[in-house]
Amino acid sequence: MPAAPALRAQVVTPVPRAGSAVADSARTDAIPLSLDDAVARALRLGDEVQQAETAIDATNAQVTVARSAALPQLRFAGNYQQVLENARATIVGSVFGQSYTYQANATLSQPVFQGGRVVGGLRAASRLRAATRLDLDEARAQLSVDVQRAYLGARAADQLVGIQERNLQLSTERVAQAEQLERAGRAARYDVLRARVERTNLEPLLIQARNDRELAYLELRRLLNLPTDRPLRLTTTVAQDSSAVEAVLRSAEEMGRDAAGRATAAGTPDEAAPVGERAAVRSAEATVDARRASIRVARADFLPTVNVSLTSGFLALPTTAGFPTRLGRSGVEFCPAGSPATRICQNNGFFADRSFRVDVAWPLFDGLRAKGNLDLAQAQARTAELQLAQTRERVAVEAAQARAAVERARALYAAQRANATDAEEAFRLATLRFQRGLGTQLEVSDAQLALLTAQTNALRATYDVYLAAAEQARALGRPIPTP
Repeated sequence: MPAAPALRAQVVTPVPRAGSAVADSARTDAIPLSLDDAVARALRLGDEVQQAETAIDATNAQVTVARSAALPQLRFAGNYQQVLENARATIVGSVFGQSYTYQANATLSQPVFQGGRVVGGLRAASRLRAATRLDLDEARAQLSVDVQRAYLGARAADQLVGIQERNLQLSTERVAQAEQLERAGRAARYDVLRARVERTNLEPLLIQARNDRELAYLELRRLLNLPTDRPLRLTTTVAQDSSAVEAVLRSAEEMGRDAAGRATAAGTPDEAAPVGERAAVRSAEATVDARRASIRVARADFLPTVNVSLTSGFLALPTTAGFPTRLGRSGVEFCPAGSPATRICQNNGFFADRSFRVDVAWPLFDGLRAKGNLDLAQAQARTAELQLAQTRERVAVEAAQARAAVERARALYAAQRANATDAEEAFRLATLRFQRGLGTQLEVSDAQLALLTAQTNALRATYDVYLAAAEQARALGRPIPTP
């Protein structure tokens, strides 16, 4: 009887079957995917990241709109008018009877004073843009952890299937041994039946493990926006030896101790390092600044506005149909013969038309619209401040939970690793005792079940260490490490 595999042993490759992830990976068209490539693809094509990037585009447009209110405006306007019948010309005189009018003007305007509306609007838009960029950083960090969790979950599912298949193989071999011992008269019929029942009882566990593997691969494909029927071949091998895991634990412990030390030195919760470094907190702070700037914009409705403008263009009032093609001139020489000497006529061309204008507007009563806008802006600012306080509390709790999770992962890893070694030795001894007639089938079954449980727990404890380290880095606003 071969001994049970150690935790670090190579997993026995299962026989491919239709619909399984291992069958997918055996296909030639399987996508080779490393953990780094998976994270990179998710950060490039993930729905959460694309949504955050779209929000940045929207706030960039808002900044452009807010900036435009402070810049000069240049507009062109032109029109053509033909009068079919003019009542004033009929009543007063033909001097008002201008049948054709061509006009083209360019107006340059510049706001001089807007009561702080321009400055406040530009600051609010800029801070909202900063908030959305920080939201993108937060979404990237969360997505990186989610992809790692899905990838490591798929790798763990592969190894759990291997463990279950190995245990089923050992049970099959034990059934054969029990039947051989029965034929030799060294075992009872009861031992054979018990071995067969125990082997059959392991089959649902293998089926469940394969189903869990399928679900793990589906979750990974979902995060990476891959077709659900596209096969994957995971190429990253996660180190499970004690030296690699201990290095991850030391790094996580130093990160947590450094953050806790700087938080203690800061003295106040608002200055605590784990809180202030998170993109979520800085985004909430930028949102508060934007809402406060919006109050200044609302107050500008109570103040006057001053604008200056310069209009320059040309006006033509020809007496005949047809587009004028020359500059306008006036004089007696353009009048028809027999006209009075005092009459001034024009050559049907374009005449210059320029003006300068200063506009001052002050809303004295607008039906309390300005007051309503101010109250709304102040309420939104208070809401943003409360959300900031809640975000700080949530981030502080997440940082504490992450540090506790690292300590828990450390303790479980140490315990489960030692337990797996003991369970392997116990199963080996129980198998030898049964082969030599010193033990019972029940002892071997109990030892195999204990080994299966110990190997499963040890495997999960190993992956929990990597996930706990990644989650702590995210909670503290640090770069997300990958195994």
